[in-house]
Amino acid sequence: MVEELSNEIEKLSEAFGNDMSIENAWAMTTYDNCQLHMDILSSCNPKYLRLSRCDDEIYNAFREQFPDLKVDVVDEFDLKTEEMKEKWRNFADQFKDKVADYNFGTLLRSDSNGVYDSANTFLVPKIQFLAIEIARNRENCNQKFCCS
Repeated sequence: MVEELSNEIEKLSEAFGNDMSIENAWAMTTYDNCQLHMDILSSCNPKYLRLSRCDDEIYNAFREQFPDLKVDVVDEFDLKTEEMKEKWRNFADQFKDKVADYNFGTLLRSDSNGVYDSANTFLVPKIQFLAIEIARNRENCNQKFCCS
């Protein structure tokens, strides 16, 4: 997966003139975070897992503003319509002083039953990752990975 990420980032880097060493460092950090997330999901009951100091606030705001958003399987294109981008921007702004790096890019699994791989991930802001993964934990979408 790291090699696939690196190849995609290299293409983007060439198109936009970004520094490859920075892009590769981001890819490695993101890959490590993905591995850590899967390790944590498989080592405890996700229903009780806390991903931030303000999980309750994030979850409540998320479900208030996105009451019908399915989190078990998330379609990247549904999240990135103009209407949804505006809703997510407003959602994210609530947490800019509460969640460090709230708008930094990270990877989200499309299907909560799947692992992090190139076919099942896409880039989202950190606060969007937190909102969806907290909801997945509380709504039992990540139970598949739970140890017995």
